[in-house]
Amino acid sequence: MQISPTTKFALAAIAGIAIAVTFVSRPLTAPLPTTVQIADMTWVEVQSAIANGFTTVIVPSGGIEQNGPHMILSKHDYIVRHAAEGIAGELGKTLVAPVISYVPEGAYDPPTGHMRFPGTIGITEAAYANLIEGIARSLKAGGFRTICFIADHGGSQQPQADMIAKLNAEWSGKGIRLIHVDAYYADAPQIEKLMQQGETRAAIGEHASIIDTSELMAIHPNGVDLSRLDGTRLSLQPTGIVGDPSRASAARGKELLEIRIRAAVAQIRAQMATH
Repeated sequence: MQISPTTKFALAAIAGIAIAVTFVSRPLTAPLPTTVQIADMTWVEVQSAIANGFTTVIVPSGGIEQNGPHMILSKHDYIVRHAAEGIAGELGKTLVAPVISYVPEGAYDPPTGHMRFPGTIGITEAAYANLIEGIARSLKAGGFRTICFIADHGGSQQPQADMIAKLNAEWSGKGIRLIHVDAYYADAPQIEKLMQQGETRAAIGEHASIIDTSELMAIHPNGVDLSRLDGTRLSLQPTGIVGDPSRASAARGKELLEIRIRAAVAQIRAQMATH
């Protein structure tokens, strides 16, 4: 049977439309990424990861603050990024959001806390809480089901915990779980470890001392220069140090970081099991 040119054109048009509909309805896909860092992925890679079960995300919070004359201002950011990747690796099928660098650091006028030292950049607790809320709502909208916040800075703990409690109440019964991973920040196990090694509580200190200096030495040694401590012993100017960072070492930092990562993983798994 001979087909007329008009019929051929019509059939070709129908075939073209069918092919076009097939391509339009086919979602964009991408292979699973080789990184857990969302910032280093395309949106299609994130979409594919979520579709393949990567529905847990870690939001690390650091800080830009004084850390004595021997350690860089971005200490928290380096440490918490490393820890977040370690936690994600242990949990499996978990991605990591970019580090939050701006956190509460004290009052501005007159300056209090770390704000007394040049280079520190702080925001109010209310601003930080709003930032946490916006990040959580964004990740929920993107398809994540379990959103874990870990904060490396003490001043971030309470506003973060309060906002997470508020959002968990709002999203109750919707299959979304936010976790304030306070086990990550709790330093009692690290202090116990160091005291077993013979360190005094005064030497362990509270800030820019053995624990955090050791941790940074383990993952970013260029961020620490212990030789700069020599000029602090005779100075009357505040150094920002509480403790004795000269006792720090990279080997200790590795051990101390492993303690924090294990504690965070245990808390997250325990809370996921009850969801």
